[in-house]
Parts: sequence; C-alpha cells; structure tokens
Amino acid sequence: MFATLLQIRTGGTDPETALAVVALSILSVLLSAAIAVVLVRGYRRGPGRTGMLTLAVGLLLLTTVPEILRIALPTATGVGVVRRSLLVSACELLGLGTILWTVYGGESS
Repeated sequence: MFATLLQIRTGGTDPETALAVVALSILSVLLSAAIAVVLVRGYRRGPGRTGMLTLAVGLLLLTTVPEILRIALPTATGVGVVRRSLLVSACELLGLGTILWTVYGGESS
C-alpha cells in the first residue's frame, strides 16, 4: 500500500523492507547529528573544550557521513559498489581515528 502511494520501485526486496531500511538510515543520521549538536554546544560553553568539537567531528565521520555516502553515491553518481565501499570504510576509519585521538591523545584541557 505504501509503495503504491510513494511510487517506490525496489530491486530484489519487498517495498516494506526497503522503506524500513530508509527509515532506519534517516533515524541514524538524525540521532548522530543531534548528538553532534549537543557536543558542539558543550564546546561553545567555554575555552579548553576542543575535545568536544573533535569528538563531534569524529562522530559525524563515523555515522552520518558514511550513511549519506551509502545513499547519495549510487543515487547521484556512477560510483561502483567496490569504490563506494572503500569510500565509506575510509570515512568510518577516519571517524574512529578522530574519536580515538580525542580520547587518548588529544589536546589536554
């Protein structure tokens, strides 16, 4: 029913599953962006809180940007599956590295 209303075409799966995947992707992007906003607000409260800003960047690189890449690259470009996987994995690793640097080796406040 929803597929008819939204004119969704899926390849290899039923429309309800495709809608659930899209909804979960949107939810994960919104939640990680909300957490990043809280971290940026904490950074803006005073000097010496640069760790909160780098933690927000790491979180966005770990969750938000890869999720957007997973959807945007095949939709807007002709990037293949392997190249998309490499870009997404590199972004996630950069995010993890940023978070680890913040927790263990970042600037001391």
